[in-house]
Formats: sequence, C-alpha cells, structure tokens
Amino acid sequence: MIKNIFTVILTMLTCLSCNSQQATSENKNVVQDDVYTTSSGKQVSFTFIKHASLEIKYDGLSIQIDPVRKLPPETDYSKFSKANFILVTHEHFDHFDKDAIATLSDDNTQVVLNKRCADMLGSGKAMNNGDTIKLRDDIIVDAVPAYNITPDHLQFHPKGRDNGYIINLDGLRIYIAGDTEDIPEMGQLKDIDIAFLPCNQPYTMTPEQLSNAARMFTPRVIYPYHYNETPVERIKELLKDTNIEIKIRNMK
Repeated sequence: MIKNIFTVILTMLTCLSCNSQQATSENKNVVQDDVYTTSSGKQVSFTFIKHASLEIKYDGLSIQIDPVRKLPPETDYSKFSKANFILVTHEHFDHFDKDAIATLSDDNTQVVLNKRCADMLGSGKAMNNGDTIKLRDDIIVDAVPAYNITPDHLQFHPKGRDNGYIINLDGLRIYIAGDTEDIPEMGQLKDIDIAFLPCNQPYTMTPEQLSNAARMFTPRVIYPYHYNETPVERIKELLKDTNIEIKIRNMK
C-alpha cells in the first residue's frame, strides 16, 4: 500500500515538472511588447511579430505594419483584433499579403499603401513619396522614400516606387523605413523618436550602412528589423559613441 502511494506521488511530481518545463518552453515564444508614453501621457506599444511585421497599439487602436501570414513562422492573424489602420510599404511577399489584410480588416479598417500595392489590392489609400495623410487629429502619416542605391541592387527597390512611413502618434514620431539603404533623404528626417531600420543584404542595409543612416538623423531609439543571419548586435558597437539606444528584438 505504501509503495503504491509513493508511486502515485512520484508520478504526480513528474507530471508537475513536465508541465512546468512545457510552460517555460511555451513562454519563450510569447511575443513581448515594448511600451512608450507620449507627451500627453498616452501609451504606445509595439508587438514584434516577425521580420517586417509589427503591431502598434495606441489609445485603444491597432495599427498593423506590413502584415504577412505565410512567411515563416506562419502568423494566425485571426487571433489579433481587427486593425483600425494597416500600412503597407511595398509589394514584395514579405510585406504585402492580401489574405492577412482581409483577415485583419472590417468595414472600418483604413488601409494605406504605396500606389503599386493599392493597384494590386484594388482598394485602399495610395500614398506617394512626400504625401501626408491625417488618419485622426492625433495620427498623421508621412510617406517617405525607400529604395536601393548600391549599383547592382537597384532592381530590388527602385527609387520612387516604395514607401517608408513616419507615423506621428500624439507627438511621438515613429519611422518605419521599409526596404531601403542609407539614402540621402534620411538626412532630412527630423525629431524621430523611434526608428525601425532594415538590416539584410543584398536587399537592404549592412550594419555599417545602418550605422551611417542612424548618424544622419539620430533617432532616440533604433530597432533593427527585417534581418536574417545579419549580425545585428554589431550595430551597438558601431554606434557606441552616440546616445542612440539600440534595442534588439526577434525580427527575423
């Protein structure tokens, strides 16, 4: 009898241990949010989904950036709330996904895209480089250039086709660079609080190019994104003589 009781207790402890290990393993996959506060005290949070896909939450609203479903790891956008706004930078499969846009959309969703993607989707608000749109009194979006400048990479992102975006949320200025290299127009950017800068070759920037880009407009915080095996930790070393905070998140 005592032996049987001991066996039951041992089995229970083993199960608890397994469950604990499973929970720990699952928690490693939980997407963490970074939260900032605007000058008037409103919170802005970033959910780092993958690669170039982000969710920005602000004042009860959801803003989805370049949502794509099938790019590994596959994302189930039905588990997200419907988006109030969706911003798409350009047509490549790792940025533009009609199915993801449809899943995130309801009758009130506003979709903002570059001209090429608006034509492909057949709807949405098309923006060209230099355009500005007011989505709400406290939400203003500027479309800015995003393109390649390395001679044998020009075909990937030709000048004038794709967008980067500056999103002004109650005075907090967020730069979503899209697929670009360290183009001279970055020197005209002003008062950027948070910058998402891509870092993979041959399509976007090397760590050295990203460092050069950062020195052009000195944002308060940089998130390298859109990277694969690029050694993005090197960016911290390259910018260690600046006051720019580099935050590395899993954005492969």
